[in-house]
Amino acid sequence: MAVAPEDAIRARRKLTNKLIAAHDAARLKPFFASDARLIAGDGGLLTGAAAILEAFAGQFADPDFRTYVRETASVELDAAGERAAEAGRWTAYWAAGEMSGTYLASWRKVTGQWVIESELFVTLAG
Repeated sequence: MAVAPEDAIRARRKLTNKLIAAHDAARLKPFFASDARLIAGDGGLLTGAAAILEAFAGQFADPDFRTYVRETASVELDAAGERAAEAGRWTAYWAAGEMSGTYLASWRKVTGQWVIESELFVTLAG
């Protein structure tokens, strides 16, 4: 039985949370389209998977950084089942405290696998 797209996206998000907690930037690469874009909680823009992974690696090198956790609230698919919008809450944990907010991620199916094409994080607390 095939996995429903919504379940596949939720599972991939859980895997990204585990890799971030393990501070393993290199293993995040398959989760991002090569041309992915990310708007961080402070409004900064990262363009391309390489830049996104470099930003993760930089944070992982900071001894005060703990992890990011994204909690999926909803996943909505387009009619063709090739794109999806994921919405939820995120929390960043640092030695000195935490920040949190909401996020929206755009996923697309590429050669049978769901990858992130864009993410928007909005900081609302911390």
